[in-house]
Amino acid sequence: MIQDYLKDAEKRMKKAVEKFKEELAGIRTSRASTAIVENIKVDYYGVEMPVKQLATITIPEPSQIVLQIWDQNAVPLVEKALKEANIGANPQTEGNTIRLILPPMTQSERRRDSQHIWETLAEEARIAVRNVRRDDKEKLEELKKEGFSEDEVKKALEQLQKITDRYIKEINQLAEKKEEEVLSL
Repeated sequence: MIQDYLKDAEKRMKKAVEKFKEELAGIRTSRASTAIVENIKVDYYGVEMPVKQLATITIPEPSQIVLQIWDQNAVPLVEKALKEANIGANPQTEGNTIRLILPPMTQSERRRDSQHIWETLAEEARIAVRNVRRDDKEKLEELKKEGFSEDEVKKALEQLQKITDRYIKEINQLAEKKEEEVLSL
C-alpha cells in the first residue's frame, strides 16, 4: 500500500514535469519551432482543438512557420487563434496556407520577457510537484491510524522527499537549459 502511494506520487510528479517541458517548448527563442503554435487552441465548430489537429506544421526556414490547414473553413479560425495567441508574428494567409515570419529576437527586452515566462512556468511546476508531495504525505501519515508502524511511515516519507527532490532538480535543470538557450542568442 505504501509503495502504491509512492508510485502514484511519482507518476503525478512526472506529469507535472512533462507539462513544464511542453510549455517550455512553446516559449519563443531565436529559432522557429512547431511547439510555438501546435498547442494553440482553435474554436472549431464549438470544440477547442489544438492547431496540430487542424494543420500540418512545418519549419521551411529558421525564422518561419508554415501551417497547411486541412479544412478551408478552418483557415480564418486558425488565423484568429494565432493572432490572439500573441506570439509576436502576424499570420499571412494564402489559400489553405498560413505563414508566420518570426522577427529576430535581438532586444534584451524580449529576452527578459521570455525569461520571466519560463521562470514563472518553472515555479508553477515546482508548486505542482510540492502539492503532490503534500497530498501524499497526508495520505502516508493517515496510515499510522490504520496500523502501519511509525518507522514504515517515516521511511516512506523519506522516499517521497527523495522523489520530490529529484523532480524539482529536473525542473531546475530544464529552466537553466532554456535560460542558456535564450541568453546565448
